[in-house]
Amino acid sequence: MRDLIFTEADFTRLRRMIGERAGIALSDRKREMAYSRLAKRVRLAGVRHFSAYLDPLEADPAHPEWEHFTNALTTNLTSFFREAHHFPLLAEHVARRSGPISVWCCAASTGEEPWSIAITLDEALGPAAERAEILATDIDTRALADARAGIYPLATVEKLSEERRKRFFLRGTGVRAGLARVAPRLRSRVRFAPLNLAAAQWPVEGPFDAIFCRNLMIYFDKPTQQRVLQHFAELIKPDGLLFAGHSENFSYFDNPFVLRSQTVYQLRGGRR
Repeated sequence: MRDLIFTEADFTRLRRMIGERAGIALSDRKREMAYSRLAKRVRLAGVRHFSAYLDPLEADPAHPEWEHFTNALTTNLTSFFREAHHFPLLAEHVARRSGPISVWCCAASTGEEPWSIAITLDEALGPAAERAEILATDIDTRALADARAGIYPLATVEKLSEERRKRFFLRGTGVRAGLARVAPRLRSRVRFAPLNLAAAQWPVEGPFDAIFCRNLMIYFDKPTQQRVLQHFAELIKPDGLLFAGHSENFSYFDNPFVLRSQTVYQLRGGRR
């Protein structure tokens, strides 16, 4: 039984607000999800009606509750070396290049993806990986804090090879027993920052050798997807690689990228 009042009008309003704020397009099927994720915030606001919770947010674009509202409606599903076929391609790509390497992971979530990128660069570049830089961004500030901490349950890390666990993680002891932390050799190479891809301006400087934007665009409507891809084109090197998610396809509208390999894109007319 629901203890809060959540009408169809509330859901319609909520969908519009998260769409305008973060570019997230919630389908009709997400009504129960929206209720369950936001109910705690509504109760903490001391109200019983979703409309009373949404009113101050809509009235004030700078209201501090916007951060919690956006965090609650953001989906974080990730793991180390998810969609594993991308990482050998990244290793091959950076190994052929000269000079410092720069990679942007724009949906960092709780950190497994940027740390997987850091491991790949370390293995591919050897000592030269010290000059590599990884920018890891996400709109969800809670997930980003977890990513920055780089602490994970052993059960999660143990899915990696023994060699990688020994090289790139520190096993916790005492109160940290059952946990593992990313080793300092990787932590210095990843910079975490909050970023909303639906914003008109991004505080990001390229160009990047590779951009990872995986399983995020599916939450955007087509105009937002097209706008984001155009921004990527302005921030990637002429022969850089854009890594997308397995469920994403950008071929159905005009965009500056062409498919090079399985869910890997390159600038149209760019050097191979």
